[in-house]
Amino acid sequence: MAAASKFGFLLRPKWLGFHLLCACAVVGMIFAGMWQLQRLDQRRDANAEFIERIEQAPVPLESLLADDLDPDVVANRRVTASGTYLPDQVVLFNRSQGGRAVDNVLTPLVIDDGRVLIVNRGAIPVEGQAPSPPAVAVTIEGRLRPSEVRQRGELSDADTEVIAQTRRVDLERLAPQFGGDLVPLYVELVSSEPAAGPADPALLDTPVLGEGNHLSYAFQWFIFSVCVAAGWVLAVRRSLRTRAPNP
Repeated sequence: MAAASKFGFLLRPKWLGFHLLCACAVVGMIFAGMWQLQRLDQRRDANAEFIERIEQAPVPLESLLADDLDPDVVANRRVTASGTYLPDQVVLFNRSQGGRAVDNVLTPLVIDDGRVLIVNRGAIPVEGQAPSPPAVAVTIEGRLRPSEVRQRGELSDADTEVIAQTRRVDLERLAPQFGGDLVPLYVELVSSEPAAGPADPALLDTPVLGEGNHLSYAFQWFIFSVCVAAGWVLAVRRSLRTRAPNP
């Protein structure tokens, strides 16, 4: 009875609300930490898949193209293609290379079967002049990349009939400008024959893979949950001391 009387205040409505608030906070933070760990696993799986694909030997582009092509299935595969560049080019801005801001040069390549492949030929200085593409037939090797779309909160490109600059490689938006049958993926150039010269755009670096901050975020959420639980214990102990009868 003495113990029940001593802890009876914990069943008062105000304290019950406090218990519920702390319990919800602890459970929510634990779930947030577990979610960050799941995101970490997803990032690691994506990195492993990327490495597996780029380490595969390059294959002819035509061997991967089909009517039911799923761009996500072949993304990052290395491919080869032959054809002739068109003179029209689009500057892809707001990019980075080697820790500095750059623009990229998008050039349409009419491949041997008549389709048009958008090739990211590489980086140039911001607001620099895009070098003209080779005027001869070329054979290229590159990494396949899926079309990019505007995400929520991102800026939109200007709605112009002729696109000279763009924030993203939106192939659906670029298709009317280049005509013909546009390949539903684009290529980041890795090598070319004839080889790129010093006046050509600098080839893009191989993407650097990382795991992000998911692990540190998970630890933070778990630490926060421990702090809330410790705070609850301290609040209860303090209330017990203030309610203890004076000797």
